[in-house]
Amino acid sequence: MARKCSVCTHHKRGEIDQAIIAGQSYRDIAGRFGLSKSAVERHAKAHLPATLVKAQEAEEVARADALLAQVQELRDRALKILDKAERSQDFKTALGAIREARGCVELLAKLAGELSEAPQLNVLLSPQWVELRKTILLALEPYPEARARIAEVLTRG
Repeated sequence: MARKCSVCTHHKRGEIDQAIIAGQSYRDIAGRFGLSKSAVERHAKAHLPATLVKAQEAEEVARADALLAQVQELRDRALKILDKAERSQDFKTALGAIREARGCVELLAKLAGELSEAPQLNVLLSPQWVELRKTILLALEPYPEARARIAEVLTRG
C-alpha cells in the first residue's frame, strides 16, 4: 500500500505550499517543518501542481465573474441614461444609450452562450442540394408512390 504524503498530511501544509511557491529551497523548507528534503520535493512535483491548477481555475472564474459584473453594471448605467434622455426628450443621447445598452446585452448573451457569431449555412438552399433533390425525384418517376412520399419528406426539410 502506498504511503501518504507527509507534506499533504502536515498540519502546516499551507505554509509549506506557500514556501514552495515562493521558490524557497526544498532543504530549507524541510528543515523548518521537520520533513525530509525528498518528501518536500516529491510533494512539490506530485501534489502541488494539482493545487496550483485548482487555484488558477478559481482565480479565472473570479476574474470572469468580475468582468461579467462590470458589463452588467455598464448595461444598467446605459439604461439609466436612456431613461433620463427620453424623459428630457434628448433623442441624440437616447440613441447613444440604446447603442451602448444593446452592445452590453449582446456581450452578455455571447458570454452566456446564447448568441453565436458562427456563420450559419442553410443547405436546403444550396445549388448542390437543389440539384440532388431534382435527380432523386427524376430517378423515382417510375415509382409514383415512393416519389410522392420522398417528395413530401424532402419538402418538410
